[in-house]
Amino acid sequence: MQFVYPAFLFALLSLTIPVLVHLFNFRRYQKVYFSNVQFLKEIKEQQSSRRNLRERLILASRSLALTFLVLAFARPYFPNKNTVSPGKRQVISIFLDNSYSMQTLNTEGSLLDEAKRRAKEIASAYSINDRFQLLTQDFEGKHQRLLTRQEFNDAVDEVKISAQSRRLPQIVSRQQSIMQNQPGTAEQVYIISDFQKSATGQEPIKPNPGVNINLVQLKANTLPNIAVDSVWLLSAVHRPGEGEKLVIKLHNYADKDAKGIPLKLFINGAQKALGSFSLKAKSTQQDTLAFSGLQSGWQQGLIQLQDNPIVFDNDFYFTFNVKQQMPVLLINGGQVNPYLQAAMATDAFFKPVDVNYGSVDYAGLSNYPVVMLADVKSIPTGLAQQLKTYVAKGGTLVVFPADGANLNSYRGLLQPTGAAWPEKLVAEATRVNSLNTSSPLFKGVFEDIPRNPDLPLVQKYYQLSSGGRAQSEALMDLLGRQPFWSGYRSGSGKIYLSAVPLQESYSNLPRHALLIPILFRIALLSGHDQPLYYTIGKNEVVETIPFQLSEKQVLKLSKGNQTFIPDARQQEGSTFLYVADQIQQPGNYLLKKQDSLAAVIAFNNNRLESDLTYFEPGELKNLVPKNGMVAQAGMGSLQGAISETNFGLQLWKVCIILALIFVAAEILLIRFYKVEKQPLSASATFK
Repeated sequence: MQFVYPAFLFALLSLTIPVLVHLFNFRRYQKVYFSNVQFLKEIKEQQSSRRNLRERLILASRSLALTFLVLAFARPYFPNKNTVSPGKRQVISIFLDNSYSMQTLNTEGSLLDEAKRRAKEIASAYSINDRFQLLTQDFEGKHQRLLTRQEFNDAVDEVKISAQSRRLPQIVSRQQSIMQNQPGTAEQVYIISDFQKSATGQEPIKPNPGVNINLVQLKANTLPNIAVDSVWLLSAVHRPGEGEKLVIKLHNYADKDAKGIPLKLFINGAQKALGSFSLKAKSTQQDTLAFSGLQSGWQQGLIQLQDNPIVFDNDFYFTFNVKQQMPVLLINGGQVNPYLQAAMATDAFFKPVDVNYGSVDYAGLSNYPVVMLADVKSIPTGLAQQLKTYVAKGGTLVVFPADGANLNSYRGLLQPTGAAWPEKLVAEATRVNSLNTSSPLFKGVFEDIPRNPDLPLVQKYYQLSSGGRAQSEALMDLLGRQPFWSGYRSGSGKIYLSAVPLQESYSNLPRHALLIPILFRIALLSGHDQPLYYTIGKNEVVETIPFQLSEKQVLKLSKGNQTFIPDARQQEGSTFLYVADQIQQPGNYLLKKQDSLAAVIAFNNNRLESDLTYFEPGELKNLVPKNGMVAQAGMGSLQGAISETNFGLQLWKVCIILALIFVAAEILLIRFYKVEKQPLSASATFK
């Protein structure tokens, strides 16, 4: 047995007081005169024996009551393996889960309200000299400091629901970061949560030495929930007035089938589609909604479904841009290629921009969805490097080699991207033997595919290397399966390489009927606009079109009355916005430069919170170290359980009870234990 406050044991010296009182209990006797006292001898002996027993019992009761009272103040306990040394200052970090799932109701109210109450119970189990850290899903800077118990309770009352969702190792790592600056203290970590499987993760916790991990699981009711997981548009490029098809991925997280769930699609506040759907239990389903009548400019989309009682994931936001024209960059070797210029000018939607290879604006490359390189005899190293970066970031590059090309310069451009390159000139006539009609590039081009299509004739061509064949997609092949026009994936973009220049001395491709539809399809499939949406807490960096900024010109994100100034950085022809934890609410946010609209960016809640499946206590035990504790928050208070864990088996309450018992025993002895008086003998007479 050990004591929390052993100094109080010096108070046991006070036991001498009742002993001295009993030893020097001088009584004032009344004299009674008898004529003969020989008959009182037996009565006196009997009364003296009973009086001595009574006084000793009273002395024992007083001494034991005082002893147990002193022991109660000394706080005796039986230690266990997690017992903290008495008097040692402790730092307690308490994580309070305030994610969307904590809005769920149980018998105690909302889970968040119960979590707040449990956090205060934990704090009350520690000494007034201990210090506390409050941490929530927001990872706010103000929570990176230590608080007194009263300050901690006030901070708990201010916690509100957040859109953030963190993994368990992230939380523990954040809690331990502040403890590393508190040497010589006992470190306790508490995590109060419902512990969803999808949000918590399956990765075990690996705490620092000396840190005790304690998980407090709140009992949540399992509720049905349906959510929109993601959306995407089938068209890569969006043109005014054309029809659009939106694919929606729906997810039923419940154990029961869902039927007749209504769903609405809004574009710029106007309802564009209405429908209902049914989903089997624990399954996903894709539905397609068609709409049209769009004007040029940014489109703000909203998918809304009715699914109660879980409503935080019923809305899904997305944005996209309908362009009036698509710019196409044509890089030439000194003279404009008439065939490329004529082909791209056929449709007013395309806006061709011709530029000499030595005058390319590298910073503006990202403004063009597709770049076409033709008739450049030798590609400069700087241009090659910029084109590789452009493709890696999602751009589309179409290459037509020049007559008399410097093949080494083409190799320097194409080989690092994983594409083939022209190796040598083959001066023999041949023809295109096959057309890959299964390629997405030809989807919708042919109403009826003829058995013997008219394919280009070739007088001479560049033989392409075998490099990049594994990731290539053949559009046309010559006899002998030699590639004539192929596509290659590189990074996030694509490269299309032709084996012939756009000159009639090499082939009849410049005047062939296939040239225009292929170039149009390449351009239309090359759209690399910003993503339809971002996820709060998951995407902290937003990439958008490049901006020329100055000290007086800043970018702002706004939604309603909320306005944020993100950290904007220029890098490789793009502007990166670092929003960190500024975005807390889902919705469509306007990106403005001064007062002009630059873009619209959609943010949605993390769908990890939509799956209301929780860990069992045994499963949680596998995530914590051997000395960790997993507690199920029931109806009782956590204060007693935590005190026993930190200070062993506490005995002070037992001491108080025993002290009261012995005080009561003393009172009873004094009140009811009387020394009976014997009647005097008849022969005794008073004088």
